[in-house]
Amino acid sequence: MIKPVDVLRFSFKVLTEKKLRAVLTIIGIAIGPASMITIIGTTQGYSQTILDQLTSLGGNTIVVFPQKGYTISDTTVSYVEGLKGVDSVTPFYMTEGNFKRADGSLVKVQIYATDLDVFLKTLGSLKLEEGTIPQKSMITSAAVGYEIIHTEDGAKLYNVGNAISLKIPVIRDEKLEFKTVSLRVVGAFQKYGSSIFVNPDMTIFLPLSAGKSILGVTQYTGLFIVAENEAIIGSITKQLKDKYRDLVQIIAFQQIAQTVNQIIDTLDFLLFSLSISAFAVAVTGTMATMFTSIIERTKEIGVLKAFGYSSRNILVLILTEGIIMSIIGGTVGIIIGATGAYLLSSIGSFSVGVGAQGFSITAQPAITADLILRSLSMAVFVGTVGGLIPALRASKVPPIVALRYE
Repeated sequence: MIKPVDVLRFSFKVLTEKKLRAVLTIIGIAIGPASMITIIGTTQGYSQTILDQLTSLGGNTIVVFPQKGYTISDTTVSYVEGLKGVDSVTPFYMTEGNFKRADGSLVKVQIYATDLDVFLKTLGSLKLEEGTIPQKSMITSAAVGYEIIHTEDGAKLYNVGNAISLKIPVIRDEKLEFKTVSLRVVGAFQKYGSSIFVNPDMTIFLPLSAGKSILGVTQYTGLFIVAENEAIIGSITKQLKDKYRDLVQIIAFQQIAQTVNQIIDTLDFLLFSLSISAFAVAVTGTMATMFTSIIERTKEIGVLKAFGYSSRNILVLILTEGIIMSIIGGTVGIIIGATGAYLLSSIGSFSVGVGAQGFSITAQPAITADLILRSLSMAVFVGTVGGLIPALRASKVPPIVALRYE
């Protein structure tokens, strides 16, 4: 019985004798896993980032924005509070400001004036690092995000109790002006990371009453609604749509996440199917290479059979060549694909709009063990299928015919 080590030694010897042909075949095989890793890894990375940001506001959160000149009033708030399944609701004012930090850097920040007790329910993992959130009457006090009072390397620029100044846009006599606002830091949040609606690390949080008096915003920007549980989201959303129709924009992050997840599943299937075409080409290339190799080695196969090698031994020898090339090609393809995915992610980003906001999304590719295993398995499949028919043909060649072949 032929030993496995002899099979491997024989197969490697054959491949090294025809280096160029083997290299070209390996490159052909590598295209499949490379394309699969690059395309699917990058897509899954962005998909997971979008899902994480959609769900970062909590699965039981709904945000409502006014549309078509409609103004959200206290009457609207009272109506929403009375809906079955609503745990809490708060209007909010939102604007942007320019903030010059102590290190001289100028940053653009978001400013929210809202009931912070309710708002923090939507960001359950957002925790204070020190201090406290400002009380309702403390209109010049603020809780600030991590990146506002820290440098990029984590050095702290401000402490609780310090004052900060920023410029915010206001409309006066139908003209845009910038108003300087001084605030006292009473609380500082831990590092959170961005979400698709708000980036807490670059946000200043004020009490609701500061919206008009400090920010100069006369109308509510929107509503934060916290449902009792995720199961009731659909019912609340339906009641709001039936009541306000096109007057408001309703964003239920849980429902959006579910829809996006379904789209991602479909997209993954389509991308996987697309990658299969590259593997199909590799199968034919591997098969052509193996047939050519067998034709050139017909006499050699006859000699092996004359020395007592069985048809099964010949089948294993030839098939092993294809499998070895596929493993090498698969490994090379995975390395190239992972490199391409990280390169593509580093230079690619896209923007989405939610309400009045625009967000740029970047993500790292999701090079998972499952994706690597699938890619390598497909590559091995290519070598097996591509080498099987030529190997079967070689194993059936009669020794006397093979020895007489020129």
